[in-house]
Amino acid sequence: MHDVAHLRLETERLVLRPTLPEDLPAWTALMQDAETCRFIGGTQPPSLAWRGFMSMLGAWRATGFGMFSVLERDTGRWVGRCGPWSPPEWPGTEVGYTFARAVWGRGYATEAATAAIDWAVEVLGWDDIIQTIDPANVPSQKVATRLGATKRGAGRLPAPHQDAPVEIWGQSAAQWLARRGAGGC
Repeated sequence: MHDVAHLRLETERLVLRPTLPEDLPAWTALMQDAETCRFIGGTQPPSLAWRGFMSMLGAWRATGFGMFSVLERDTGRWVGRCGPWSPPEWPGTEVGYTFARAVWGRGYATEAATAAIDWAVEVLGWDDIIQTIDPANVPSQKVATRLGATKRGAGRLPAPHQDAPVEIWGQSAAQWLARRGAGGC
């Protein structure tokens, strides 16, 4: 397993790093915003947000990967989460993204996901990358399209979200690398 203690990915405007305990207040606020959580299972009270946060913290420690905390490079402000996610019974190796509503429309999801997919392919050796997206979540579909993903069809998440509508978007690592080599993203 690689060293995650010093892991830091930088983009033009963002820093991606493993989740740290000090991210909990911003994570909790994100998970209590109804509009932000509309397509990811709904809002969560602080106790449930804490459990999800601890799962991410534990995923980094146990597996060497999880969603990165995303911070603005200039301000250091926590603005969202983005990165590799593949719990048991998940429909594939996903690079997902959720950002605070205050930063929507700035291109952060595409910028962060590009760095996270590069890392998942290069470091984790993933040969396929998906996004699980609610069919009504057009903004997320647009991000997936900008990343080069195409809609593969209906999917199913594991319990307790097995009844949530979801479509699988994705691309192979070879497709991703071909786009990146051709100046895509």
